[in-house]
Amino acid sequence: MVTDNHRLAPGDTAPDFTLPDADGKEISLSDYRGRKVVVYFYPAASTPGCTKQACDFRDNLADLNGEGIDVLGISPDKPAKLAKFRDTENLTFPLLSDPDREVLKEWGAFGEKTMYGKTVTGVIRSTFLVDAEGKIEVAQYNVRATGHVAKLRRDLKV
Repeated sequence: MVTDNHRLAPGDTAPDFTLPDADGKEISLSDYRGRKVVVYFYPAASTPGCTKQACDFRDNLADLNGEGIDVLGISPDKPAKLAKFRDTENLTFPLLSDPDREVLKEWGAFGEKTMYGKTVTGVIRSTFLVDAEGKIEVAQYNVRATGHVAKLRRDLKV
């Protein structure tokens, strides 16, 4: 179990990954070279906070895409659960499955966190902006599900 909570910082090279999406199609971070991409990690599809966050990204996707920014959501959920989440919430960006939590760990988005006053090990809600060359431009850990996308848009001036 990884508990050192390695963190990525602006200027770091974004760790590449290839993960299945909700339909089982493999998606790689390198597919997005030449464009900026928001990579966000969330604990579980169809839970209240994760649904709010995903719907906020959905509702702001046209503006983000208009600024040359794509969005990828990653959780430990299996593709079938992601497909149900996508279809139920009409999500229009890829949701990727990392059931082994390898990518989550590489990005520092899995480890010890405090929840309801207790230290637990789990997904750390995190958001990154990767630039067109594959470098981390923004690294945010322990973000709030509600209001996060609006704050991100303000920070990015989108």
